[in-house]
Amino acid sequence: MQDVIVIGGSYAGMAAALQLLRARRKVLVIDAGQRRNRFVSASHGFLGQDGVDPARIWAEARAQLRAYPTLSWVEATAAEVSGAKDDFRVTTTTGEQFAGRRLLLATGVSDELPEIEGLAARWGKGVFHCPYCHGYELDQGRIGVIATGPMSIHQAQLLPEWGEITFLTNDRFSPDADQRADLARRGVTLEETPIARLTGLADVELADGRILPFAGLFTATRTSPASPVAAALGCALSETIFGLQIQTGDSKETSIPGVYACGDVARAPHTVSLAVGDGAWAGAQLHRSLVWPDG
Repeated sequence: MQDVIVIGGSYAGMAAALQLLRARRKVLVIDAGQRRNRFVSASHGFLGQDGVDPARIWAEARAQLRAYPTLSWVEATAAEVSGAKDDFRVTTTTGEQFAGRRLLLATGVSDELPEIEGLAARWGKGVFHCPYCHGYELDQGRIGVIATGPMSIHQAQLLPEWGEITFLTNDRFSPDADQRADLARRGVTLEETPIARLTGLADVELADGRILPFAGLFTATRTSPASPVAAALGCALSETIFGLQIQTGDSKETSIPGVYACGDVARAPHTVSLAVGDGAWAGAQLHRSLVWPDG
């Protein structure tokens, strides 16, 4: 019987596990190795790790966790979860079953990308979602913002901090008069011709044949939990401007007693720094729930 089973061993899950391991609690991490930022070669904005390959950050963090004797780590995907507080059972896709007093869902999210030819192949290389993570490296060059809906206006308004912006509405959004005036004040160029495809690193070929070269592109994805486990458990989900996420209270406990959630799947906005902080808090709250189970 584990004290806590952590489903998802990326940044938030490991940050939570670290707090519990340092309290000498038995922790099992079940991880399939599908980090959300696996497409990028460098992580930015994370204090002490700025510009470091995220795969290296992850590997070094896991090595540090493995120094604690109460850690168990299973490379697998959680397929089914059953039971209740103090007696949960997790079954993996390989048929292994594990028992734990508490569950922590740190599964991360999946990004629903715009259906534009060539975009998926450039995700994390020439196309991004977070300017704080990738804007600086574009060196104040030409940046395109690809609209996916009404919320994209905020990306177009924010990104002039990082370069010369063209807002590509792509038939997904039409700014009103006030928004057009605001974009003009910010020096944003409005391009309303639909996008045919992406070429090069971050060049946009429009439906009329014009090609607009950019140093990089930004777009707002829609996110949803990367694993169906939360929904299967009956955890309450909520709709945010970024997409679907697991509802939690201040202690990071979900609507199901004994089940907690942290990281991108349970908070917004999303960065590595915020995921690590959220995980550390969740780990401490999980420990408190074991010390004061009726508190």
